[in-house]
Amino acid sequence: QVRLVESGGGLVQTGGSLRLSCAFSGGSFTNYAMGWFRQAPGKEREFVSAIDWSGSNIRHADFVKGRFTISRDNAKCTEYLHMANLRPDDTAVYYCAASHTVIPPVPAGGYDFWGQGTQVTVSS
Repeated sequence: QVRLVESGGGLVQTGGSLRLSCAFSGGSFTNYAMGWFRQAPGKEREFVSAIDWSGSNIRHADFVKGRFTISRDNAKCTEYLHMANLRPDDTAVYYCAASHTVIPPVPAGGYDFWGQGTQVTVSS
């Protein structure tokens, strides 16, 4: 069974940076596209970014606007989300997800496995 474990969340000031990691185990990492989602209090879970197995097909939500960078290290079976110029409205629980597809999906329903999430809090 695929297992995803996020890390790297925390408290940061406006304008700061964080790098989230997602460790993948229990399957063949290169068989999966990987994504990041987030959920703020009282809001629905929303798509942030996704990457295909090779790293050549990347999709971002509009609000990313060059601030976030998704990447993966297939040798380490790990996905990353580097977040820069963070704002208070980026505060949310961030989830990584794995999809057994070639093209990384945008809808949450396109993902087969989810991590438990890591809290990111941006103070003003």
